[in-house]
Amino acid sequence: MRALITGVSGFVGRHLWRHLQSEGDDVYGLARADMHGLDATRVLQVDLFDRAAVERAVRETRPEAVYHLAAQSSPAESLADPWTTICNNLACQFNLLEGLLAAGLKPRVLVVGSSDEYGRVSAEDVPTHENVPLKPATPYAVSKVGQDVMGYQYFAQYALPVVRVRPFNHTGPGHDARFVIPSFARQLAEIEIGLRAPLLRVGDLSVSRDFTDVRDMVRAYRLALALGAPGDVYNLGSGRSTRIADMVDELVGLCRVQTETRVDPALLRPADIPRQEANIHKFTELTGWQPSIPRHTTLRDTFEYWREKVREEKLCAS
Repeated sequence: MRALITGVSGFVGRHLWRHLQSEGDDVYGLARADMHGLDATRVLQVDLFDRAAVERAVRETRPEAVYHLAAQSSPAESLADPWTTICNNLACQFNLLEGLLAAGLKPRVLVVGSSDEYGRVSAEDVPTHENVPLKPATPYAVSKVGQDVMGYQYFAQYALPVVRVRPFNHTGPGHDARFVIPSFARQLAEIEIGLRAPLLRVGDLSVSRDFTDVRDMVRAYRLALALGAPGDVYNLGSGRSTRIADMVDELVGLCRVQTETRVDPALLRPADIPRQEANIHKFTELTGWQPSIPRHTTLRDTFEYWREKVREEKLCAS
């Protein structure tokens, strides 16, 4: 299919780009900046706040499939600046959907929500299925609920074939150190080469999350767009939760320097959710998809990515 990825220069976008190409799709991307390593002939530099530019881009690429990944994706940043997150995530999606309609196009569109839409669910609703009430607890989660229901509205009102997904946590090589697992990996990589003392700063390690390798998640995105029912919504995840403490232990075990772990109060969230776990039965029944990359591989590859990156940064600074 002729596919268009918004936010193609981001962490998930780059993995999705490679996966779609490996499947034989004709892939284009939209990015605001940072197109390093991408094919400049197939990536258009477009600010999604500029509706006219978005419309020109979709007229030029004429996609049959649109993967809308562009978003401010950090819950912590959304707490520091709520309006920017909500405005960015809703306005950019609005401009994309309006641009498609203005161009006379009705491709299949994947709207990417988040497990954070569910918020703090009751114990009987874990694992969490798609009909559990949404209780967003951060501005980021509010923005994702908005994107989710906006996607449904454009399906209901304009018959735009929008498929919605609510991915649970996903990580892997290339993930930004603003997020929990790559933050630990970066700190440990810096400890190994002497850039910081052997002390790993962590938040609440008692919480449990449902983690999937990003390389499995992008496979799920393609299947969701190809096979998902327009207007419907699907949870995506591993279907099992893991304590952050156990993931920290594995990462520390990969570190070549003996390291102490210490809770940093600045990393504790006021409305953190104790346990998240996806009920993915609906999606797996539809597609047969299952994650295939084991947790240890994800952690090892993420750590290796940050080892290489901090070495490069040290060389550039010297």
